[in-house]
Amino acid sequence: MDLAKELGVELGVECIQAASTRFPDGECYTRIDCDKLDDDVIIVQNTYPDGNLVEMFLLQDAARRLGAKSITLVIPYFGYARQDKVFKPGEPESAKVMCRHLDMNCDRVITIDIHKEIILDNFRCPHKDLKAAPVIAEYFKGKNIDLVLSPDIGAAGRAQIVGETMGLPYDHLEKTRFSGTEVRISPATVDCKGKRVLIVDDMISTGGTIIAASQALKDAGAAGVSVACTHGLFVNNALERFAGSTLDTILCCNTLNNAVSHISVAGLVAGAIRDAQAGKW
Repeated sequence: MDLAKELGVELGVECIQAASTRFPDGECYTRIDCDKLDDDVIIVQNTYPDGNLVEMFLLQDAARRLGAKSITLVIPYFGYARQDKVFKPGEPESAKVMCRHLDMNCDRVITIDIHKEIILDNFRCPHKDLKAAPVIAEYFKGKNIDLVLSPDIGAAGRAQIVGETMGLPYDHLEKTRFSGTEVRISPATVDCKGKRVLIVDDMISTGGTIIAASQALKDAGAAGVSVACTHGLFVNNALERFAGSTLDTILCCNTLNNAVSHISVAGLVAGAIRDAQAGKW
């Protein structure tokens, strides 16, 4: 993925693209094209979709067999993190299962804006979750933003970090239900009229909530609405629906590759790796 190449440049190390194919029966074949890896190895790989998870297991084993001194897993988007507890009898605790299997062959784990940081405690090795909010804030500095919002109170802390980093006011959106069919979405305390708004979130999947919020803000007089998130899943043709909405801009970090993943977290990850090598965590 592009993040791996950028991380290699940031750290001044070689980036090797593993060769991965699928056999006719669907099984994964992967190979690291070198004779030995007598060094500290960083594997950059998402655990989403499922095929990437299998590839991660195979790459870990291949790196060990090539003599890796240590293996750091950089998991930009941790799949299955949202199933972090059993809600109904018979369900698995999927996040814990994934951690325990990945933990079998690694020495350090780095994630970015994982759904719940406590999930990482299922790893026995050192682990760290990085926050992309400061990177998003730096990207949007000087881009004519007046107000930073989160889509709900649960993500208010992210809006606060971005707002404070940019030196801007911040707030969260609130839903006020007037009837079974009438709902108003508006900032909890701040007036958005005439302001250029940036909505920040950790993940966008279908985008329905963001599109509704954007329209509501425009109806309330906002001069413009942009959106930025860490993980842009954009399922069910979400990007196409964004193109037909009232949004001015939609961007995400390069934890997942897509047409709008222009905010790089490579420097953030490189800094964490340098700190780990210096024994700071």
